[in-house]
Amino acid sequence: MRTHEKASAPFSRKESHATSEVVQMSLPKRRRVYLMRHGSVTYFDDEGRPYSPDDVPLNEKGRAQTSAAGRLFAEQNVRFDRVIVSNLPRTIESAQRVLAETGQRIELEQWPEFQEVRGGVLEDILDEDLEEAFTGAFSCMAPEHKKFLDGESVGELIDRVHPVIDRLRADRSWDTVLLVLHGGVNRAVLSYAITGQRLFLGNLEQAPGCINVMDVGERANDWVVHTVNYAPLSPLQTASRLTTMEEVLHQYRKSRGC
Repeated sequence: MRTHEKASAPFSRKESHATSEVVQMSLPKRRRVYLMRHGSVTYFDDEGRPYSPDDVPLNEKGRAQTSAAGRLFAEQNVRFDRVIVSNLPRTIESAQRVLAETGQRIELEQWPEFQEVRGGVLEDILDEDLEEAFTGAFSCMAPEHKKFLDGESVGELIDRVHPVIDRLRADRSWDTVLLVLHGGVNRAVLSYAITGQRLFLGNLEQAPGCINVMDVGERANDWVVHTVNYAPLSPLQTASRLTTMEEVLHQYRKSRGC
């Protein structure tokens, strides 16, 4: 005689609820990093003579770019716990314009370790070496010995940027941070996030006033890169196919007539 036995469910409600709690508890917890490059500045006069790179303020285009970034943050209801800049005026002014749009009153933290990669003396670079000096460090995966404008090397830049990022991550007091930094420094940060190694992806272009979006978790290698080089006023980058350093080189060559 065939008997009918009621099949038991694979999980009871109690077991299912417990499993759900375990899954919920095991989800990674990450914090948000918004990484911006400062807005556009004028590095050279009309004849190609350089201004002091430590003192240049934003130009009209740079002010528009950073205000546009601030409006985007405001529209998305993004609120920052901390805002960190280098101690150079162009990052300070950029961050101030962002906060003016978001309506937040946050004291800017100036971290000089985040200053832009330091160049050498332009006048000492031979005409035939200019292109390599201006653009070599920002080409694909630049080796550590490669120097920027015959000054600081890629390895030296990594040596000062990586420990500062580690220090920021070790501080658990924040959930959402805005970093307003520089093109070369941003590349070092993004390369660290993408590879977790001492590598420098020089061809990660950083337009003036651009926004990068990343999340960081508890583990050293827990980085999630969501957005790179988003420029609110030119989302599809249609204005030019030159890199920032190629444009700067073009301006400087006027002073040498080459």
